[in-house]
Amino acid sequence: MKTGPHFTTLGCRLNAYETEAMKALAEAAGLRDALVINTCAVTAEAVRKARQEIRRLRRENPVAPIIVTGCAAQTEPETFAAMPEVTRVIGNTEKMQPETWAQMVPDLIGTTERVQVDDIMSVRETASHLIDGFGTRARAYVQVQNGCDHRCTFCIIPFGRGNSRSVPAGVVVEQITRLVGHGYNEIVLTGVDLTSWGADLPGQPRLGDLVRRILRLTDVPRLRISSIDSIEVDDALMDAIATEQRLMPHLHLSLQAGDDMILKRMKRRHLRDDAIRFCQQARALRPDMVFGADIIAGFPTETEAMFENSLKLVEDCGLTFLHVFPFSARQGTPAARMPQLDGKDIRERAARLRASGDRALEHHLTAQQGKHHAVLIESAHLGRTAQFAEVRFASPKPVGEIVQVYISGQEKGQLLA
Repeated sequence: MKTGPHFTTLGCRLNAYETEAMKALAEAAGLRDALVINTCAVTAEAVRKARQEIRRLRRENPVAPIIVTGCAAQTEPETFAAMPEVTRVIGNTEKMQPETWAQMVPDLIGTTERVQVDDIMSVRETASHLIDGFGTRARAYVQVQNGCDHRCTFCIIPFGRGNSRSVPAGVVVEQITRLVGHGYNEIVLTGVDLTSWGADLPGQPRLGDLVRRILRLTDVPRLRISSIDSIEVDDALMDAIATEQRLMPHLHLSLQAGDDMILKRMKRRHLRDDAIRFCQQARALRPDMVFGADIIAGFPTETEAMFENSLKLVEDCGLTFLHVFPFSARQGTPAARMPQLDGKDIRERAARLRASGDRALEHHLTAQQGKHHAVLIESAHLGRTAQFAEVRFASPKPVGEIVQVYISGQEKGQLLA
């Protein structure tokens, strides 16, 4: 019996979102018995894992066609085209086009070009792919932006995603209205460089304008923003943080480092004091605000004193959720040509950062004991607070509902209710 395509997603939430859109396109085209892997290119390790996954899929499925797409396919199409396991290589623009999938159905291994990867820098628009969310019936992700105009020295992603493009506000509002009508109680706005939203639209609106418009025109109970660049946050977004209770008090910040020299060598647009000042301002407007952050350990030329500045940033910014990246040189980026640190030192610094993050999270969770929280139920025994802390329940709860709970304790990085 023929079955529909099987999808494997590597990398970020945006990739996961796009996988759901691809599933709908492939199924509508009638594609059967194919394996599709949506790759990540953020580090050399991510590309290695993609190749490893392709070989595993081939061992387990000796006959099925394998289609490779995503950021690694966009930045290194020749790498995957050279693998005998791979049937097709599809670029990031092509993967979201219905005709790409329709054309594969009658001719998957026939005369159509095996590698379909165009110049993503020539792409000027981002379509909003209407899906009913993914993961659970509790939370849905809405892509409002794609691509990035900045060129951080460690990052290959602009070459996988192209320049920044925004989804018009009216389209975003329409999709969120539909998702709320389908029962979703939380919507997450997602993109590659969210705070650049609107720069390419008429009138150049800002992310804060979009957030306020969503909250004004929809009945979404909880609106959450994914990773942002704090230096680009606009006044309207700060006003929404201060006044809109439906905007969740949790921001994940793209900080990357806490030392000014390293930030300059990364070609970031903020300095250490900018990050600290933003966190202080946001917390003054919204006292219950918590912050997550991306921080890279072991960037080229990083001394122990420079690393200590990143380590201190956890306390100085009051970070709660830390996402630590051990530096991995990405071929084709300026950072790959800089003097590299020893791998052992990189791993050791990453471990120290993670330990600091663990202590910060435990401190936050301990402070919640004895409090009441509104929790969005993600599965029968698991939910999240507005501040994004995980909550575990002994007895099952209704998935997708927002319930008021009493926090009785904390254990292993989770609140107990």
